[in-house]
Amino acid sequence: MSPPLTLVMPVYHEQENIARVLAEVEEKIKTPHETIVVHDTDDDPTLPVVREIMPRYPTLRTLRNDMGRGVLNAIKAGFAAVPRDGIVVVVMADLSDDLAVVDRMYSLVASGSCDLVCGSRYMRGGRQIGGPRAKSFLSRLAGVTLHALAGLPTRDATNSFRMYRASLIHAIPIESRGGFELSLELTVKAHARGYRIAELPSTWRDRTAGESRFKLMAWLPSYLRWYLLAFRHAHLRTAKRQGPPSTR
Repeated sequence: MSPPLTLVMPVYHEQENIARVLAEVEEKIKTPHETIVVHDTDDDPTLPVVREIMPRYPTLRTLRNDMGRGVLNAIKAGFAAVPRDGIVVVVMADLSDDLAVVDRMYSLVASGSCDLVCGSRYMRGGRQIGGPRAKSFLSRLAGVTLHALAGLPTRDATNSFRMYRASLIHAIPIESRGGFELSLELTVKAHARGYRIAELPSTWRDRTAGESRFKLMAWLPSYLRWYLLAFRHAHLRTAKRQGPPSTR
């Protein structure tokens, strides 16, 4: 039996986008799946829209985030609801992620080829359309340097559009405290632990409705923490391969 696929979709005031993104999920993802819309509060204006269209989507459900407000905790709450033998992909509700790639991601994980698949804007065939220039520059710089210098098996280390084997997310302690740093943390730690990581080209599009919750300057120190950890692990791997220094 194929492992079940779960989409975790954190929302905050996404009433302008939610109907469109759920329609795209059903149109573009052919793999049988469940979609969990995770919300912080019961008065989020996204929820009435979801309830109205829910009869169209039998595998759609909502989940109240009980781990503390914010996108990080919403994703963690969604992870906790994923079957332990399953596969999970994090999808944003702002129509930014390339949902047409999800079936290929699933094939890689379900076949046993890898444990984590990264949607990659910066590999050949990937694209980024729109978005703040500073954010794009720093994201691309981080991805390229981590790939080339620290050996991370993706050129897009900061993209939240990731698919994980559920056993991976349950095995790796999450230390992130806020924002979207979670994807970088899990990728760096998974690589250090020997999990198999792949990337597929994907197109990211900046939102056209609603307000982004990405706070570059506030979250930059957190990203830097995992960036430096990746280089520390790379140094340790090199030292291990070289063995102890000669005493002669």
